[in-house]
Amino acid sequence: MLVLFGGLVACGPAARHNGGDDTVEGGPCNPGATAECYTGQDATEGVGPCKGGTRTCDAGGEWSSCLGEIVPTQEACTDGVDNNCNGSIDEDEDRDMDGITTCGGDCCDSTECGSPALVNAGAFDAPGNMFDDDCNGVVDDTQLLCDQGLPSGSLNGMDYAKAIDLCQTATMTEKKWGVISATFSLADGTGAPAAPAQSIRDHFGTGVQPRGGLSMALLSTGHAAGMGDINPSYQDFENTPTFNGNGKSSAFPADFLAANGGNLPNAPGCPDPSGSMAMDPTMLTLTIRVPTNAKSFKLATNFFSSEFPEFTCSEYNDFFVVLLDSAYNGAPANPTDKNLAFYSPMGTTMKYPVGVNLAHGNTGLFTQCANGETGCAGNPGSISTCTGTAQLMGTGLDQPTPGSCDANALQGGGTGWLETSGNVNPGEIIKLRIAIWDTSDQILDSIAMVDAFQWSVEASQPGTVIFRK
Repeated sequence: MLVLFGGLVACGPAARHNGGDDTVEGGPCNPGATAECYTGQDATEGVGPCKGGTRTCDAGGEWSSCLGEIVPTQEACTDGVDNNCNGSIDEDEDRDMDGITTCGGDCCDSTECGSPALVNAGAFDAPGNMFDDDCNGVVDDTQLLCDQGLPSGSLNGMDYAKAIDLCQTATMTEKKWGVISATFSLADGTGAPAAPAQSIRDHFGTGVQPRGGLSMALLSTGHAAGMGDINPSYQDFENTPTFNGNGKSSAFPADFLAANGGNLPNAPGCPDPSGSMAMDPTMLTLTIRVPTNAKSFKLATNFFSSEFPEFTCSEYNDFFVVLLDSAYNGAPANPTDKNLAFYSPMGTTMKYPVGVNLAHGNTGLFTQCANGETGCAGNPGSISTCTGTAQLMGTGLDQPTPGSCDANALQGGGTGWLETSGNVNPGEIIKLRIAIWDTSDQILDSIAMVDAFQWSVEASQPGTVIFRK
């Protein structure tokens, strides 16, 4: 069978058919007819043990499989046989230059399949292509489940990698892809965040469930919890017991700040955020070796804030960032400030950081809210693109606060599920920093959900859009 991989035949035949009425598809044919056949790669028949076989036309006029043929397989390395039929015996080589040799875990280094540079033990198993990309003996087994039974109050970064469906681990010296390290810190990479600022949940309120697996990661400038949650417990997003927040602060991520000219960016038409410190910050830093066949990744994100509607388009807006450190320099380009958590309306150069200001200007990416007046404590405006409040239910942000800009106002609002993407180089080691912090003060908390990490064999359009199933 021909199997397409990224537009190329991944393990398909250089099929030879000598049956007259035979076709590449294997039929139709005259019942009882026979034909020589070979489904291995070109120039491998007659090399080593590889040889052709015979197919027979059945009573229904369809060709059988190619019986008796021997096609290239992974080099066994110790049996004295040229298993991959490339003219060498037990060779430990890297002919496809993918960094992994035949005896080091590469099941397709030259003649075994049609796209050898994309197939090895360092690849991820791309879903739906019906091929064993990662050489583990199983076809299309990408979707692993590793986020069950994780403690909600965990402070272990590796638990959070699992919660967002990054299941495979690796070391700096291994060839396989995976998470090398996962740590928590403040926004500048120092210190430790407050314990209640992160959690692993199978829900947020009653309306938000994971987009992949059984759990998701929550990061907050207050408590990473909805009403009724424990470990950590729920804390009102607006009426916190102290104006000192959780007592944590740090500098902003230095590279992100420098790339924006020393100022935090804001939505078009909104004032620059004030203050010089990230208040109540928490940041998850993931160091990951990229699969050798991956060119991009995506993850699901969701942002909620009690700053909506009053402080929409103000200098007090909380920040949520997904900063990617990668050597990728192709097209489409990753953002120069490394933050993938931004939205650009099609056909424009405007950039809206993911946050409460997606509600300013009716971008359509702030949907879990009550329509009406916004920015009465900042830059007055209105929103008409709220589609409902189902994802606010049970979070505490669904509580009515009439008079907060609008008679129908609730305690907060959110984006709903979004999709954040970035481009990478195959096989490189990247760093992904996912952070949230309060800007200018330590009151009116925000919370973000992260889940459903996935690799792709194609490049992406970096940034954030409405979640696509």
